[in-house]
Amino acid sequence: MKSSKPLAGLKVLDMTRVLAGPYATMILSDLGAEVLKVEMPGTGDDSRHFGPFKNGRSLYFLSINRGKHSMTLNLKSDEGKDILRKLVARYDMLVENFRPGVMEKLGLGYEELKKINPGLIYAAASGYGHSGPESKKPAYDILAQAEGGLMGITGWPGGAPVRVGCSIGDITAGLFASIGILAALHQRNATGLGQKIDVAMLDCQVAILENALARYQATGENPEPLGNRHPTITPFQAYQARDDWFVVAMGNDNLWKTFCTATGRMDLAEDPRFATNPARTENLDELNALMEPLMAERTVQEWSDLLSEAGIPHAPINKVEHIMESPQILARKMLATVEDSLAGTVQVAGNPVKMSGFEDSTERPPLPELGEHTREVLSDLGYTDDQVRALQDQGVI
Repeated sequence: MKSSKPLAGLKVLDMTRVLAGPYATMILSDLGAEVLKVEMPGTGDDSRHFGPFKNGRSLYFLSINRGKHSMTLNLKSDEGKDILRKLVARYDMLVENFRPGVMEKLGLGYEELKKINPGLIYAAASGYGHSGPESKKPAYDILAQAEGGLMGITGWPGGAPVRVGCSIGDITAGLFASIGILAALHQRNATGLGQKIDVAMLDCQVAILENALARYQATGENPEPLGNRHPTITPFQAYQARDDWFVVAMGNDNLWKTFCTATGRMDLAEDPRFATNPARTENLDELNALMEPLMAERTVQEWSDLLSEAGIPHAPINKVEHIMESPQILARKMLATVEDSLAGTVQVAGNPVKMSGFEDSTERPPLPELGEHTREVLSDLGYTDDQVRALQDQGVI
């Protein structure tokens, strides 16, 4: 029997904006937590005003903030700070991605808030973290990709540096922040105490460099951009078929021999330059001089049929339109639907964490309008209608 979502009953104060923080709280929301997004009166999260737009609605904002609640709160006012402190007493987690020092300057840093709620899990996502000589520097995704080394290994040999095609600097920070929150939640179950989680975009880029760090230590040489191939496994790259590009990934010598058998090219398997993976990698240019015309003999579909029968790992290089129609992606419920009052029906990415304990729906709750739940939240805190109107007149909410 399916149960409620695993984080049901947990309450998150979302004081984040744009991407890294909202991505983390989106994950928590998809797993069942109640997320209250705290936004500035009048403007809200900056990304409410980022394109692309549909009927005046930011689909950028919708895609990562659907299903959350929204209240407005001016934290520069004493009344706004007082309301936040009251909320902290009732919430399990607070997530923010201000520049380090901003919350402390407001008198709302972790050391102050834990006095109100010792069980509070406080997660801060920032560009450079809350320590170190560059802590206070402003940061954007492209800066994290650059300084964290990712752009230094991305692109074509001898070409200009290339930014990864999605905001992986922000997104990895959101992922690691959510992992840290769940780890702190587990520890709180044992100790009753919360803690502060400090996640830096720069740190997260270093964390995903995987074998680039190992290669530098093994060779003493800086890893360089390699285009679409793997640095140490061959052939493991994109090739151009007769009609389009596709990828093959032969991760061991047995797969290579199977490929040569399936294509009738045992001469390649028997050639000492290509007999082993280290030899193929060392002689990549010579191998590709033979592989490229071979790959151009068939269409992507013909290659897919042949390689599937042989058990050779391969994949088409899909555009987004193909993703939206992929039987595998649809079967995995990786497209979910949001019904929005302005934009209409919008498809967003589904939850990649599949769990046997709860049903994975293909529908998501709608996007909150700016401050839509402010009155409800304040009412729960004991504010009267007259007091709410007064706060609104004063610009607190």
